[in-house]
Amino acid sequence: MLKRILLTPFQKFVKIESLAGMLLFGATIIALLWANSPFGAIYESLWQYEIGISFHTFELKKPLILWINDGLMAIFFFLIGLELKRELLIGEINTLKKAAFPFIAALGGVLIPIALYLFLNQNPDTVKGWGIPMATDIAFALAILSTLGKRVPLSLKIFLTAFAIIDDIAAVLVIAAFYSVDINWLFLLYGTLLIGLLSFLYYKRKYSLEIGLIFAVVIWFLFLKSGIHPTIAGVLLAFTIPIKRKIGIQSFSEKVGSISTNINKVSDDDDKHLLTKDEVKYVENLDDLTFDVRSPLQNLEHKLHSWIAYFILPVFAFANAGVVISTSYEFDFSLMSTIIFSLFIGKFLGVALFSYLGIKLKLTELPSGVKFKQILGIAAISGVGFTMSIFIGTLAFAGDLTSINSAKVGIIIGSIISGLLGYLILRLTSKKVK
Repeated sequence: MLKRILLTPFQKFVKIESLAGMLLFGATIIALLWANSPFGAIYESLWQYEIGISFHTFELKKPLILWINDGLMAIFFFLIGLELKRELLIGEINTLKKAAFPFIAALGGVLIPIALYLFLNQNPDTVKGWGIPMATDIAFALAILSTLGKRVPLSLKIFLTAFAIIDDIAAVLVIAAFYSVDINWLFLLYGTLLIGLLSFLYYKRKYSLEIGLIFAVVIWFLFLKSGIHPTIAGVLLAFTIPIKRKIGIQSFSEKVGSISTNINKVSDDDDKHLLTKDEVKYVENLDDLTFDVRSPLQNLEHKLHSWIAYFILPVFAFANAGVVISTSYEFDFSLMSTIIFSLFIGKFLGVALFSYLGIKLKLTELPSGVKFKQILGIAAISGVGFTMSIFIGTLAFAGDLTSINSAKVGIIIGSIISGLLGYLILRLTSKKVK
């Protein structure tokens, strides 16, 4: 019973991410078909349409594609930040023993693809794309695992999730350190001070979503103008969200019982439409209790997950995956092949080799019920970079349409090959559990 209660939230997470992966795949196919159809010009012009606000001397107008990549993706990174904080404090990487195996696997999955990219790349103009093959798309990866049903043990899904979260930490650090240009330190200082002020307010006073939203908009704008990519603001803001509840579940239960008793004492008519003054007071007390018993971090994560999985990520894929594939368009085939090999071979070798060394050196051990052959399947699937890889590609080659489109095609092909190989390995090495 306890095991079922503990696993249910994670199983729900896997279910959401799996469906998100399928939606991402569908959005990608639609984008590719539209971009290469007779109506492709409409697709291109749609994302370049400028929208925004302006009054007096202030103006903030951006093409729709940048509102998605800088705005909606900041919300996605906010969720990543919430997941990172939860996992670091109470989750699958909150102790050295728990984090050791996915950490070592993720380290290999970051270092080897980067090294392979730098080794294969012969063009100084595209060397800045080295961060593209380091990321794993957790939604696509879990979607592939979900197609295998009960063949895949839950412990393997937990390993993949922990591994991908550590992968995300590396990607966030790389974006902050290497893909931010022309930094305005004054704006960055203002934004950082506001984050510190918000943390202080949440620590000293009651958590407030409304206050947080106001701060978030201002901080996002300051990071946007500072030169640090605004998605980093999303991660930092997530770490201000409290994880602790104001009251325990036992205290909540007792106080709810007391309120229920009081409501029964003052209420004598279920058919009336309006509450009495006393009833309003008790119902408001119940609202306050319900708010206090929830972890703000858990509550926000729960509310955002579906929006991001079912809306923001598919929209991102739809806006960014539409590459025109035609002989009349110029492609950098060297860059394309470098990314394919770095994702497919680099990720596989990195995760598999470092996992093997971690076990042989007795630094780590396999998760319960998992065979090393299945780790090889995860190593292959980790080459499905898609969302984060495309995002890093747009940052690395900003303004260079040929390199961006070449990178996108390389990412899509590399991800497909990695996903298919990973599926086949897991299919052949995992027996269906009845």
